[in-house]
Amino acid sequence: MKKILVAFDGDEPAHLALERGAELAQAFGAELGVVSVTPWRRGRLAMDVWADTEDQGRALQAAGDWLRQRGISATLLSPGGDPADMIERVAEAHDFDTIVVGTRDLGPVGRLMDRSVSEHVATNAKATVVIVR
Repeated sequence: MKKILVAFDGDEPAHLALERGAELAQAFGAELGVVSVTPWRRGRLAMDVWADTEDQGRALQAAGDWLRQRGISATLLSPGGDPADMIERVAEAHDFDTIVVGTRDLGPVGRLMDRSVSEHVATNAKATVVIVR
């Protein structure tokens, strides 16, 4: 592990992923990045479904503050798009060899109704993926 990317959206599973990503970065002497994706709807026109650019920015800033308080530096990234796709693209574009994501227990029905970001990243990313529960 040389470069670790943590996917962070501010929820509890993301905080667990941030903690684990920070631990791994310290243990391996790895560079750390944190990505918070502002979700966009797919379709003819790209529209911000939740209008949460500011919320994602605050979440990313909170992650950066949490890391700084522990003496850990990280690159903070805030793209917009489909969260799973953007996590994979950011990891590839910046040569992250490990991605750390949290997961919510959606259950089988929930996964059918609402695509699991962690499942998609684990299935499609070229980097090693660590899913934190």
